Amino acid sequence: MEPTPELLQKYPSLKKFAELGDDYVEWKDGREVKLLQFIYNHPNLDQMRGNPLKVCEAIDDFAAQHDFLINIGSDKGGKVCKLIAEEKPEVFVELGGYIGYSAILFAETMCRASAGAEARLFSLEFDPLFASIAMNLIDLAGLGDVVKVVTGAAAASLARLKVDGTLDCIDMLFLDHVEDLYAEDLKVCEDLGLLKSGSCIVADNVLRPGAPKYREYVRAHTGLTTRAIKGLIVPGDFEDEIDVSKMK
Repeated sequence: MEPTPELLQKYPSLKKFAELGDDYVEWKDGREVKLLQFIYNHPNLDQMRGNPLKVCEAIDDFAAQHDFLINIGSDKGGKVCKLIAEEKPEVFVELGGYIGYSAILFAETMCRASAGAEARLFSLEFDPLFASIAMNLIDLAGLGDVVKVVTGAAAASLARLKVDGTLDCIDMLFLDHVEDLYAEDLKVCEDLGLLKSGSCIVADNVLRPGAPKYREYVRAHTGLTTRAIKGLIVPGDFEDEIDVSKMK
């Protein structure tokens, strides 16, 4: 979708999209390292130390002003945080940690919602560079004791965590990696016995870029109830949806 002049004024980072058109890439072009440099050269760096929301604000600012980032963003992220506050998961697993934004945002909400219970978030990321950036920013946010970053393919990482006894069950599963793998990796969690009655599965980007096979799978699944939540891709304010499924 071509950004309007109003969007370009609101989100200067989208100018690159307008200029490059079909040649524009959204990630893996060095912007993730530039983000880390931006954070550590930031005049408010000391205010970010131990403050998850300040770190997320700085990431949002970079994405809006400098380079678009493929993390969940403030709008959809806020909607997932509301779910976390309602469901109060103690064990949260995300597939596709990217640079740590969602892990920081969700872990902060979990800690506030847990009412004294120990919150644990496992952030699974395939790319070792992104995983390293995420570890750095999670530590900066003061959440190193809550978030565990696991590097490698999601299916293999899930199996390893189950076998070694690190992960017995998942209260909330967040899918935000490769849309074509959503259904496959949800089945992995089912086969490993990681999901129980009441477990919540949240899938991002099911409308844009889209996850049709996943949406068909969860809606035909007799053990799940599924609903869609509308949200916006930020920066850009492009319409998207999040699917929320619950184990019966």
